[in-house]
Amino acid sequence: MALSYPRRIDLAQIPTPLQFLERASRQWGRGHRLWVKRDDLTGCTLSGNKVRKLEFIAAHAIDNGCDTLITCGGLQSNHCRATAFAGAQLGLDVHLVLRGDAPAENDGNLLLDYLAGARVSCYPAIQYREEIDSLLAQWQAHYAAEGKKALVIPTGGSDGVGVWGYIAACEELSQDFSAAGIAEAHVVTATGSGGTQTGLTLGAALHRLPATIWGVNVCDDEDYFLRKVAQDAADWRQRYSDVPAVEISPRVLDGYVGKGYAAADTAVFELMAELCRLEGLVLDPVYTGKAFSGMVAEIAAGRFEGCKDIVFLHTGGVFGLFPQRAAMQGALRGTR
Repeated sequence: MALSYPRRIDLAQIPTPLQFLERASRQWGRGHRLWVKRDDLTGCTLSGNKVRKLEFIAAHAIDNGCDTLITCGGLQSNHCRATAFAGAQLGLDVHLVLRGDAPAENDGNLLLDYLAGARVSCYPAIQYREEIDSLLAQWQAHYAAEGKKALVIPTGGSDGVGVWGYIAACEELSQDFSAAGIAEAHVVTATGSGGTQTGLTLGAALHRLPATIWGVNVCDDEDYFLRKVAQDAADWRQRYSDVPAVEISPRVLDGYVGKGYAAADTAVFELMAELCRLEGLVLDPVYTGKAFSGMVAEIAAGRFEGCKDIVFLHTGGVFGLFPQRAAMQGALRGTR
């Protein structure tokens, strides 16, 4: 299908590899071939899925005369860290509005935010939830008063601009499938702000990728993500009126949030440790650990019967592992 992309800025190290997980397939595949799309390798400090979105978002900001990027998320937000480094690479100021009280010691993504020179404002969780839109607008007005122009990027870079990153990634996956001899597949990814799932769902339809896209929600519930994917897709169509008309049916694997966002149970940490020993593949407890655990459970339940290949999209997030080192140490002790 003919598709005209908006301008992008090269930030990601792509294409990323598609790797066969031989030992993981024997351990959990139940006759399926398990693959991993290594989007954790999109860069060094810019590792993960957020970089693909930021290629389009940063170009949009610069083309509209913006010199500052404002975005938001949790204290350990991968998107905020990626935005901080994208700004540093491109000479744009970055202001991060974060959910949670400022810790006594910076760690993980938050440490990297400061290292990249981002301005950071932390707000208590209740205030953040109730006032985030007004807080972002206030900071945007603050920069306007200083003669600067700031672009507000939503949580996770998930909007009609950011979804282009994974629409484009589906072209890459099409080439991966051909090279690996994959005739059809289920593609499983963590979904937290919804933009990656939206981009993949749109991209699979636009590029006729022989794949069913599943998001494993790491927060909220299935209904929320069905609405969020539809919302982001509608925003994409509104912004880009010349895009082809495609019908999408988002799919969610619900039930793996556990205790809540960024709170993984012991079984997830143990699965992460086992996968790392088997394949040298590092997951994080916020996104990919929960998503891989959900995928394994769904394989065991027979969800993917009739399709040989399952592709896990590794969206990065390794820096989020370090603030949860105590739980990881517990899992390591339990598996020795």
